Amino acid sequence: MKALFLCLIAVTTISAQTHQKIYDIIDTVSEERLREDVKTLTEFGTRNTFSDTISTTRGIGAARRWIKNEFETISKDCENCLNVFYQKDFVTKEGNRRVPHDAWVVNVIAIQKGTTYPNRYIIMSGDIDSRASDTMDFTTDAPGANDNASGMAGAIEAARVLSQYKFESSILYVGLSGEEQGLFGGAGLAKYAQDKGWDIIGILNNDMIGNIEGIDGVIDNRTFRIFSEPVPPNETQQQRTARRFYGGEVDGISRQLARYVHNTVKTYMPEMNPMMVYRLDRFGRGGHHRPFNDLGFPGIRIMEAHENYTQQHQDIRTENGINYGDTFEHVNFGYAKKLTAVNAINMASLASAPPAPTTVAIGGIVEASVKLKWNTVDGAKGYKIYWRDTTSPTWDYSRYVGNVNEFSLEGIVIDNFYFGIASVDKDGFESVIVFPNEIMR
Repeated sequence: MKALFLCLIAVTTISAQTHQKIYDIIDTVSEERLREDVKTLTEFGTRNTFSDTISTTRGIGAARRWIKNEFETISKDCENCLNVFYQKDFVTKEGNRRVPHDAWVVNVIAIQKGTTYPNRYIIMSGDIDSRASDTMDFTTDAPGANDNASGMAGAIEAARVLSQYKFESSILYVGLSGEEQGLFGGAGLAKYAQDKGWDIIGILNNDMIGNIEGIDGVIDNRTFRIFSEPVPPNETQQQRTARRFYGGEVDGISRQLARYVHNTVKTYMPEMNPMMVYRLDRFGRGGHHRPFNDLGFPGIRIMEAHENYTQQHQDIRTENGINYGDTFEHVNFGYAKKLTAVNAINMASLASAPPAPTTVAIGGIVEASVKLKWNTVDGAKGYKIYWRDTTSPTWDYSRYVGNVNEFSLEGIVIDNFYFGIASVDKDGFESVIVFPNEIMR
């Protein structure tokens, strides 16, 4: 029986299909354009959310107008394929200990509408704002080169590259404000998306994608982290209870998005080392994907593996021979190019894929086979069953089963593995894998 099982795995494990378009996207991302954009963003002096909004050369107002102009220029080059606009919310000092005065928190949005599923969105975000040592200090220079001009420049560059293609689902590129004072920009856009009824495939939050020299002494231009929470915070008590008996403690929608990114990178950029971190964000800290998670949307944080804290949230100065400050010379643009490409190829893959099934049922208790049943979706040519050891972080085995909505994996015991289903289109692009959410008796 063991030999039969190993044979079954050998037969059913399918290598990921590759597409030349994805390799072309990787090659098109420009290190030089990233360098120029980060340089421009640092030259606004400070981009603190509560800094000058009137000046044409300094402060958050000048920065966001420049970002909007960049998106509009990109749109002209693709025959007005981007809808560019501001989305804003008013934030008051009362009740917010990091808000020095009342102000509008303004996000800059560019939407590339999908041809088939215009209400389905994959989002790439970078933060517009920067800060000095004191988050209430909105006048001191805070160039914010890595944190987070690197992520903002990445979103602009991804728009330049991907706007030359058409995708079935919509892609949204956004500069978010108010991150340093309480994730206000992300919260505002997440609520806006909820009110508009957007179907969000996921948000890829890029916060610091340009540093390779860590405070720990490690220099690494290949590894990056993917932070994802295990399950949505708004799940029901019934769903929590079911996990005790059926599993799924590390199989929420954000974790599946993280696995998708990991798999895409290992397929198309094998020189890179994606590191999945099983937590919402860094220890006790937060990022702009969290407000989306709070509302039940899938979201992850993509960032460098080794941070240097002397270059984060620091006034520019020299103390004891150490140069403090988040300045331009500390950004590694070859690395920023790679992480921008990581985002671009995952957005392209997800926006090219059909929707994922919404209902996946599983059965096979006390049997030597696993039964799966799912709803069919428009645009899917077929479906792929994935499974993995319960201790494995990645989906290691798969079988394409064609255009059916149920299938039995004979000889595989349900107790020993986790399972999921992905939709596959005619070109082989796959949706995010969906973990079972119903039980068949």
